[in-house]
Amino acid sequence: MRIAYVINSVEGGGAALPVPAVARVLRSHGAEVSVLALTRRDGRALDAMRAADLPVRVRPGGEKDHLAAFTWLNREIADLQPDLIWTSLTRATLLGQLVGKRQGIPVVSWQHAAYLKPANKVLLKATQRLSSLWIGDSHSVTALTAERLAVPPERLAAWPLFAADPAAPQATPWRPGEPVRLGALGRLHPVKGYDVLIEALARLRSLGVGAAAPFEVRIAGDGAERARLEAAAAAAGLDNLRFTGFEARPKDFLAGLHLYLQPSRSEGLCIAAHEAMQAGLPTLVSAVGELPHSVRDGETGLVVPPGDAAALAQALCWMLSHPERLASMGAAARTRLLERFGPEAFAAAGAAVVSRLPVRPSSGPAGAPDRSPAPRASGLSA
Repeated sequence: MRIAYVINSVEGGGAALPVPAVARVLRSHGAEVSVLALTRRDGRALDAMRAADLPVRVRPGGEKDHLAAFTWLNREIADLQPDLIWTSLTRATLLGQLVGKRQGIPVVSWQHAAYLKPANKVLLKATQRLSSLWIGDSHSVTALTAERLAVPPERLAAWPLFAADPAAPQATPWRPGEPVRLGALGRLHPVKGYDVLIEALARLRSLGVGAAAPFEVRIAGDGAERARLEAAAAAAGLDNLRFTGFEARPKDFLAGLHLYLQPSRSEGLCIAAHEAMQAGLPTLVSAVGELPHSVRDGETGLVVPPGDAAALAQALCWMLSHPERLASMGAAARTRLLERFGPEAFAAAGAAVVSRLPVRPSSGPAGAPDRSPAPRASGLSA
């Protein structure tokens, strides 16, 4: 089976990062996988894809030129002549569905996000029948896909999109006399809730928690919100909070922490938080997406309501007051993570999906494109 894996971009984060792991499972079942990216963005996911020997074609266009993107994708698919189009994220899915319909190729589509823009939700619900199979990247997102897109069970599957690495670097336990190192990893975007974290840290400062349990916070990631967040931290007097920019070695960054923070307003699976558990870190997370299912409150970390700075401050206060408990919570987190997302579990979930992949209709020559006029793509919401 030849698979064209269509993604929005090769940005160094989100849905592009797991592509090599997914492709390894597909290849183990005899598939040939090629990646088609509708735009480049920062291109930081390219190295991992090339290291996995994945053929990658990147369109030299932007994020709003949907008709040009459709024309490019239609041409590339006709050239590749795949048996299956596999799409990820809204723009890639909508355009992939149109090309699949035009060329008579089945489409399989990921759903990653717990939140969809209202326009995207309407569009995806209207076109959901154009994808033969929908795959949620976690059990929570799979349930949401059934609800919000009205996808029936026979066209819905779950493949938790995290392949744990038992050999990943491990965090060093906190020792008395050293500051507690807290950290977060992700793009600087309002959905990540870093403004809520700043408010929570300001509340801690007013309570004098820092004097009883010295700590420092590092947030690794880039994004348009950086200047605003840095200004808010400075206004709050948070001299122990640093924004360290893009992190090229995320596993090493996590291994240098004692506690991981994920104060998001919305998530799907949230790979970064699961990588933190993999490193043997306790996690303080918002109750969004898969996080409250992965984090056992009080055992492997703490779970707080999203957007609640007071609850986040209270949880931080407890964990900073008991730094000697962080290592045991982190060890429990790693054990749970490997049980749920170990290599065997990831491969088994992938095999179950592969067994349900649609087969291209045999009528007509494989890859023969439909020459009918191109459908309108201007209604897409990027």
